[in-house]
Amino acid sequence: MRLTADVWVSAYLARLRALAIPAFVVARGDKTAGAVLVKLNTLDGQARAFQRSVDLMTGARTWMVLVEGAEAEVDASIQKQRSFDTDLWVIEVEDRDGRHLLGEEGLE
Repeated sequence: MRLTADVWVSAYLARLRALAIPAFVVARGDKTAGAVLVKLNTLDGQARAFQRSVDLMTGARTWMVLVEGAEAEVDASIQKQRSFDTDLWVIEVEDRDGRHLLGEEGLE
C-alpha cells in the first residue's frame, strides 16, 4: 500500500524538523495522488529540484535531479511543471550544507 501524498509530505517535514532543517510547503497538490517536487535551496543563489522516478526494469523508486543551477532558473522550471500539473506538491528545503534526506530509508 502506498502512502498518500499529504501523509508523505507531513512525514518528510517532520524528519527535516527533527534535524533543524527548515522546509516549507510552497504549493499543495492533490492530497492523495499528487506528485512531489523537492527544491533544495543552498542559500547561495543556487538550487536543485528533485522528482521521484521509477526504474521501469526493477520498479525501484529513486529521487533524481530534475533541474539545478541558479535559483531563478530552478524556480522557472518548477513553475513550468506546475503549469501543466496542478496536482503537484512543491516543498522547499533550505540548507547551506545541501542536506535534503531524500536518500534515507522510508523517503525513497
